[in-house]
Amino acid sequence: MIPNWLEKRHDTLWEVFRHSPFRFEEAATILKEKNQDSEDQVNVFLAELRKKGWLTVEFDLEDTRKRIYKLKSKDEIISELLSVKKDQLTRADLETLLKRAADLIRTRVDYTFILALLFYKRISDKWEMELEQAYKEALEDGLSEEEAREEAKNSIYHDFDIPEEYLWERIREDPSRIPENFSKAMKALADRNTELRDVFENVDFVQFTTSRENAEILRQLVELFSARPLNHVSPDILGDAYEWILHYFAPQKAKEGEVYTPREVIKLIVEMLDPQPGKGVYDPASGSGGMLIISYQHVENESGRQEAEKLFLFGQEANHKTLALAKMNLYIHDIGNAHIMLGDTLLYPKFKEGERLQQFDIVIANPPWNQDGYNEEVLKKGEFWRERYKVGFTPKQSADWAWIQHMLSSAKEDTGKVGIVIDNGCLFRGGKEKAIRTLLVGKDLLDTVILLPEKLFYNTGAPGAVLVFSKNKSEKRKGKILFINASREYEQHPEVRKLNRLWDEHIEKIAKAYKDFSETDGFSRAVGIDEIKENDFNLNVTLYVFPEEETEEIDVAEEWKELRRIEEELVGIETRIENYLMELKRD
Repeated sequence: MIPNWLEKRHDTLWEVFRHSPFRFEEAATILKEKNQDSEDQVNVFLAELRKKGWLTVEFDLEDTRKRIYKLKSKDEIISELLSVKKDQLTRADLETLLKRAADLIRTRVDYTFILALLFYKRISDKWEMELEQAYKEALEDGLSEEEAREEAKNSIYHDFDIPEEYLWERIREDPSRIPENFSKAMKALADRNTELRDVFENVDFVQFTTSRENAEILRQLVELFSARPLNHVSPDILGDAYEWILHYFAPQKAKEGEVYTPREVIKLIVEMLDPQPGKGVYDPASGSGGMLIISYQHVENESGRQEAEKLFLFGQEANHKTLALAKMNLYIHDIGNAHIMLGDTLLYPKFKEGERLQQFDIVIANPPWNQDGYNEEVLKKGEFWRERYKVGFTPKQSADWAWIQHMLSSAKEDTGKVGIVIDNGCLFRGGKEKAIRTLLVGKDLLDTVILLPEKLFYNTGAPGAVLVFSKNKSEKRKGKILFINASREYEQHPEVRKLNRLWDEHIEKIAKAYKDFSETDGFSRAVGIDEIKENDFNLNVTLYVFPEEETEEIDVAEEWKELRRIEEELVGIETRIENYLMELKRD
């Protein structure tokens, strides 16, 4: 069920609202009065109740920026729990299973093997479900049982072409040959399904199990995943489980140089740029696919799955292994309208329209910060370098502004928007970076600069920044740049010590300031390009917006009374101690 502290808040709200709809402000008033909860805490309570299924949320028709909440009774919740199919995994079930898998491998084994097994189990179980459905339909069409069975194996009824001998349960039948059979199966699937080639070519179970310890780990992992079928699990739950693994191992992989972008940071960018059905979204440093998946989910949440299918998703990734993770991640989330390619984006961009770069409505990325090795000599060896690096070349030690220029070149001239997570240092460093920065600010392409809180990222404690560029600024935004100092918009991470995270209210506050182009003392300010020029084109957010220090009002008379009371207590304590000492001397 849910923790006692959360159930208590549900009960408090249920006493007042029952099935009646209510707004955040109404809930905050009740919980503040009954439990002395702050507004920040109420936000957390409502979010957790929604996640647990104890609360439904809809848009407020009077103000779409707000939400309408409605509680479920405990009877409804219990009824729903009892009606869940016995073989259907819940989100909690899957997280428990994956936690056990993670505990099995700890830091000794690459977590990719867990993801590959999860993916393989899913496609195998789903193939058998598709087989059963096609078989029933063939019988209804008048085929004999044997004919129906053969017809149901036809690849047209399945997401992937899987030979029966390589289904999960068949592989599992011979424990002594599991590594060999998985390797054969993955090769066969890659040959029959070209889209799986990138997924399986970097997973070698035979090599993995050359040590007896790893062979035993694989056997236990296979048995663990065999405990429950994955065919009926919803893509949302399975996708969350996949992301859980990426998130769980992010601190360890950060030490090895892999970058995991916190999903809250991605949600912030996507919320600001607001992708719409029929538009193209491109991530030139796509990693495990988070930017594309959250863009899809944004449209799905706003307009439904049918409209989300009309979103065109594109990505490029230079690392074979990471590309495989992204392709599995997209499939697990049941997102089929994404196209990801392998290659070095800064030198060999893969998305082209004839003799020029393909153009997209929205370009978003968290590229490698301060990437080494892309100076003028190197960049000129790449394709379309004249088109992409028009305003200058980056120094060898940092390709930040090369990424920015590539993304701007990939954005549509009339409607294109760019959102990039980047190292804060690129905002104020001198030399070649300053020259590029100066020219781009002069072209009035930079719309918004956001200073993020520190300790959001697993691989660095540095705060990072989000830059938003627009090829078509509105009149009120022209000639200005909005600076948002979000350095204090965070809460302590609930799971990872020494990390912070953005929470829903922080994302909403930042996104609203961006969309409204609003100014708030100590938080956001629109600055004219002339003032930026006076600051030598330094874009450091703290030059323009600095959080106001909170000052506590002191009641001097009350404080003086409290001080006198404490002094009197101290005199009394000293007297008692003196008396004790005198008695000890008499003894």
